[in-house]
Amino acid sequence: MVVCRWTIGSAWRALFKTMLTVRAIAALAATFVVIGTSPAARAGDDVDMLLVLAADASYSIDAPKFELQRQGYAKAIVNPRVINAIASGVSGRIAVCYFEWSGVVWQDLIIDWTVIGSLEAAQQFGEKILLAPRSYPERTSISAAIDFASEQFARAPWISHRRVIDISGDGDNNAGRGVTTARDEAVAKGITINGLAILSNDLRDHHINPRGGLEQYYRRNVIGGLGAFVVVSVGFESFGDTLIKKLTTEIAAPRYPRYARNW
Repeated sequence: MVVCRWTIGSAWRALFKTMLTVRAIAALAATFVVIGTSPAARAGDDVDMLLVLAADASYSIDAPKFELQRQGYAKAIVNPRVINAIASGVSGRIAVCYFEWSGVVWQDLIIDWTVIGSLEAAQQFGEKILLAPRSYPERTSISAAIDFASEQFARAPWISHRRVIDISGDGDNNAGRGVTTARDEAVAKGITINGLAILSNDLRDHHINPRGGLEQYYRRNVIGGLGAFVVVSVGFESFGDTLIKKLTTEIAAPRYPRYARNW
């Protein structure tokens, strides 16, 4: 009987070890599947933030300015401060898409929703920005850009309570519906809109230098939502450095009270 009890106990221990081994292998396999899975296949996963990057590609953005702007986005997304801000979140990753906008009907989605949770992913995102052909220039419809950006959240494959539109531009809204109407509708959906105003020294052009200045125009008419803010780039040469500060701030932003307003 002693031999029998020992044999049965040994069998159970062996079976238990086998089960643990199988579970470990399964868990390891699942890890590799997750790492290699495409965005669409991970539709149920959460990220710390859904971020839409909206870049001005209107008539006032000539070829040299356009290149500086794109280089600024590619430089900012891989900056160590931005990567650290992403890593500081609960899940350590955010979902981002990037589009360029100009007139009422010209919004060009350059990079669809992509998860960034590592330097490698950020580098791939930045390379795609630099390699894409230029979007068609038209007038400046900030309102249409906000509308288009808002629509992207509904089709995002990931879920996050933080939904932010990061919009940059060098002029006021001169096409499409009222920008404040578009802003208010987006904010009513729980979306935050942050702005990056690119200043110019040409005081004769009231489009790029509206009354009170472009920074104040963005503050009064464009931004909205919880913790919304504006940053300023003096020309396009400093655009990349300004964008680094902006992305670091909005990605690592604290959770604001539900009823806070900043516009």
